[in-house]
Amino acid sequence: MGVVGTSADNAACESFHASLKRETLQGAHDYGDAGTCRRTVFAWLTRYNTRRRHSANGHLSPNEYERRHHTAELTLAA
Repeated sequence: MGVVGTSADNAACESFHASLKRETLQGAHDYGDAGTCRRTVFAWLTRYNTRRRHSANGHLSPNEYERRHHTAELTLAA
Protein backbone atom coordinates (compact mmCIF):
# COMPACT_ATOMS: atom_id res chain seq x y z
CA MET A 1 0.00 0.00 0.00
CA GLY A 2 1.24 3.44 -0.84
CA VAL A 3 0.05 6.93 -0.23
CA VAL A 4 -3.70 7.57 -0.15
CA GLY A 5 -4.93 8.53 -3.60
CA THR A 6 -2.11 6.85 -5.51
CA SER A 7 -3.62 5.43 -8.68
CA ALA A 8 -1.03 2.64 -8.94
CA ASP A 9 -2.39 1.06 -5.74
CA ASN A 10 -5.79 0.60 -7.32
CA ALA A 11 -4.76 -0.30 -10.89
CA ALA A 12 -5.20 -4.08 -10.62
CA CYS A 13 -8.64 -3.75 -9.06
CA GLU A 14 -9.75 -1.21 -11.66
CA SER A 15 -8.48 -3.47 -14.46
CA PHE A 16 -10.41 -6.41 -13.00
CA HIS A 17 -13.63 -4.41 -12.77
CA ALA A 18 -13.17 -3.06 -16.32
CA SER A 19 -12.80 -6.64 -17.62
CA LEU A 20 -15.87 -7.75 -15.68
CA LYS A 21 -17.97 -4.91 -17.10
CA ARG A 22 -16.65 -5.27 -20.65
CA GLU A 23 -17.04 -9.05 -20.81
CA THR A 24 -20.41 -9.39 -19.06
CA LEU A 25 -22.40 -6.33 -20.05
CA GLN A 26 -21.55 -6.26 -23.77
CA GLY A 27 -24.26 -3.73 -24.57
CA ALA A 28 -26.82 -5.06 -22.06
CA HIS A 29 -28.52 -2.41 -19.97
CA ASP A 30 -30.57 -4.64 -17.68
CA TYR A 31 -30.18 -8.15 -16.28
CA GLY A 32 -33.86 -8.46 -15.49
CA ASP A 33 -33.40 -9.40 -11.85
CA ALA A 34 -30.73 -9.75 -9.19
CA GLY A 35 -30.57 -13.54 -9.53
CA THR A 36 -29.72 -13.33 -13.23
CA CYS A 37 -27.04 -10.74 -12.47
CA ARG A 38 -25.51 -12.94 -9.76
CA ARG A 39 -25.46 -16.01 -12.01
CA THR A 40 -23.87 -14.03 -14.85
CA VAL A 41 -21.14 -12.63 -12.61
CA PHE A 42 -20.55 -16.02 -10.95
CA ALA A 43 -20.18 -17.70 -14.36
CA TRP A 44 -17.76 -14.97 -15.46
CA LEU A 45 -15.70 -15.30 -12.25
CA THR A 46 -15.52 -19.06 -12.68
CA ARG A 47 -14.26 -18.64 -16.24
CA TYR A 48 -11.88 -15.85 -15.17
CA ASN A 49 -10.21 -18.07 -12.57
CA THR A 50 -10.26 -21.40 -14.38
CA ARG A 51 -10.01 -20.87 -18.13
CA ARG A 52 -9.29 -17.23 -19.02
CA ARG A 53 -5.62 -16.68 -19.86
CA HIS A 54 -3.82 -13.72 -18.31
CA SER A 55 -0.82 -12.01 -19.87
CA ALA A 56 0.65 -11.34 -16.41
CA ASN A 57 0.73 -15.12 -15.79
CA GLY A 58 2.54 -16.05 -18.99
CA HIS A 59 -0.82 -16.54 -20.75
CA LEU A 60 -1.96 -19.19 -18.26
CA SER A 61 -5.22 -19.24 -16.33
CA PRO A 62 -4.84 -18.32 -12.64
CA ASN A 63 -5.60 -21.91 -11.62
CA GLU A 64 -3.00 -23.34 -14.01
CA TYR A 65 -0.42 -20.76 -12.90
CA GLU A 66 -1.01 -21.65 -9.24
CA ARG A 67 -0.84 -25.38 -9.97
CA ARG A 68 2.50 -25.02 -11.77
CA HIS A 69 3.89 -22.68 -9.12
CA HIS A 70 2.86 -25.02 -6.30
CA THR A 71 4.38 -28.01 -8.10
CA ALA A 72 7.64 -26.09 -8.58
CA GLU A 73 7.72 -25.19 -4.86
CA LEU A 74 7.28 -28.84 -3.89
CA THR A 75 10.07 -29.87 -6.24
CA LEU A 76 12.44 -27.24 -4.81
CA ALA A 77 11.58 -28.24 -1.23
CA ALA A 78 12.35 -31.90 -1.83
